[in-house]
Amino acid sequence: MDISESAMRRTELLVGKDALHDLGELRVIIFGVGGVGSWCAESLVRSGVRHMTIVDSDRVCITNVNRQLMATTRTVGQVKVDALKARLMEINPRAEIDARQKIYTAETADDFDLDSYDYVVDAIDSLKDKALLILRACQSKARLISSMGAALKMDATQIRVVEFWDAKGCPLARALRKKFKRDGVRPARKFKCVFSPELLTNKGTETSCGTDKCVCPKGDGGPGDPALADHEWCSSKAQINGTVAHITAIFGLMIAGEIIRETTQQ
Repeated sequence: MDISESAMRRTELLVGKDALHDLGELRVIIFGVGGVGSWCAESLVRSGVRHMTIVDSDRVCITNVNRQLMATTRTVGQVKVDALKARLMEINPRAEIDARQKIYTAETADDFDLDSYDYVVDAIDSLKDKALLILRACQSKARLISSMGAALKMDATQIRVVEFWDAKGCPLARALRKKFKRDGVRPARKFKCVFSPELLTNKGTETSCGTDKCVCPKGDGGPGDPALADHEWCSSKAQINGTVAHITAIFGLMIAGEIIRETTQQ
């Protein structure tokens, strides 16, 4: 038994050898590795999932440090998927992590063969892109689990997993339903989501990085490169809401938990 197999002994004790093997064979793609997606990715790898694609166009910003798993003062400026991959490979050197610095849009959607995955995890912020991914994923062979809004929340006991159309009280879920109705489309099948009906308000007024060393503008040329300037979220978002680690982490862990539970209880 090598070190990677030894690391999974406690998981094997709980779920059994066959179920652990099934986890190792899963193929998962995570869109968005911020406050939710990063914790989901780590939980899956720590539980034995070895084949994973992580997708995000961002670099680590100083404002990510309060909630995103791979974000530290040392990784500020690094490509998020690269920083996360490095951490995941330290957990399991035998893992196959495909890190793609990319954004999911109508222009890039065909670059992703969703049929080749067992699970699609949606942790995208953009309403338009999120809606497109949901529609595409529900037409694929993969199972979809989506994260609704994790900002403006503090009470972890209100977080739950439900069928998407039952997510009441979440502004993001409501906006998605309105968009689907307005566009005259509907996901081809039901899917699960993680959400919380809690909705607080911002008490602070800071809307930017608050530093002259912001590295949010990104591209292949490094910080400040205009190639991906449209995805510099700090200045392009209509509103930036407060978020804390224990909420975003629980969202991500609950998504991972659903994948693990469904796979091991078949």
